[in-house]
Amino acid sequence: MIYFDHNATTPLDERVLEEMLPFLGQLYGNPSGLYRLARVSRSAMETAREHIAQLVNAEPEHIVFTSGGTEANNVALKSGLIKKHLITSAIEHPSIIKSLPNNGAKKTIIGVTEQGIISSQEISDSADFDFASFMMVNNETGVIQDIKKITQLVKKRGALIHTDAVQALGKIPVDFQDLGVDLMSLSSHKIYGPKGCGALISKQTDLMQNFMTGGGQEQGLRAGTENVAAIVGFGKAAELAKLELQERQAHTLKLRNYLEQQLYRVSSVKVFSEHVPRISNTVQMGIQGCIGEMLLMQLDQKNIAVSSGSACASNEEASSHVLGAMNIEPQLAQSAIRVSLGKNNTLEEIDVFVQELKQIITKNR
Repeated sequence: MIYFDHNATTPLDERVLEEMLPFLGQLYGNPSGLYRLARVSRSAMETAREHIAQLVNAEPEHIVFTSGGTEANNVALKSGLIKKHLITSAIEHPSIIKSLPNNGAKKTIIGVTEQGIISSQEISDSADFDFASFMMVNNETGVIQDIKKITQLVKKRGALIHTDAVQALGKIPVDFQDLGVDLMSLSSHKIYGPKGCGALISKQTDLMQNFMTGGGQEQGLRAGTENVAAIVGFGKAAELAKLELQERQAHTLKLRNYLEQQLYRVSSVKVFSEHVPRISNTVQMGIQGCIGEMLLMQLDQKNIAVSSGSACASNEEASSHVLGAMNIEPQLAQSAIRVSLGKNNTLEEIDVFVQELKQIITKNR
């Protein structure tokens, strides 16, 4: 299969799997125990925490493991930090949009430009907010938001800020300290690690309340025996992402540029957000006269995997809320598909994809 859906999930790196295997077998100790087998698990978890901290320039003790980016986002918004007024954007991931608290706090949705950039002016014009949540990279368009600038605007108001960095991690440099944010969400399976593991980072541990009760795991914030093998895998994936970031960026940028050069020769194809900074692996396009989900299925029949948008919303939305916020004409928005490239994709695969896409477009017409 030609796999072009890395923003949905990445294949597990073989080196990550190798690191995980002992903890799926003979190293089965509960990390809360005091005996040697348990201490091995605990030590491996803390090593993983350090690797993740090094990847994003954070303190290891400020990292709390979760079941993924969705849980991290949910916890950030339901932590009790929002008292009066929350601001967020119209292009956030469903795990943010559907987690807006119902505690009586006011909610303001910040708009975006036609290229998908969050409006700094609308942030400045928002009154008396005490919490903000803005994604670092959009999962559909790949657009990179200037979170450092947004954080500065938020801090002028004395508010807290959370960023969903799930799609940024492993694709561009992510520096928790430099960005100045208070909370950050991460996910393992976007960087060639295992599914079912993520993290929430906080500048101060007292920003997070106990969000799962039981034992005292994860500094008393998230009870329950930790998924040691997945955490170890996340740590190894983070270690590799730090070492290989520039190489992966250069490779996917070469592929993306080549893909777009081919697409520009197809008159019916429109690449979204092409004039603003994007991560190097993502191309979202609309194809006049087609339906995105139909294109997806027809490409699947050719053994090519692409997406029609967010994997977490594809079963619910007729068209993308992100493209709607960008004022993309509805018919064009419904034709959208997303190609998200990975470190193992090739130029030859792009040639096959473009050839098959042209044939499908011609057939549909």
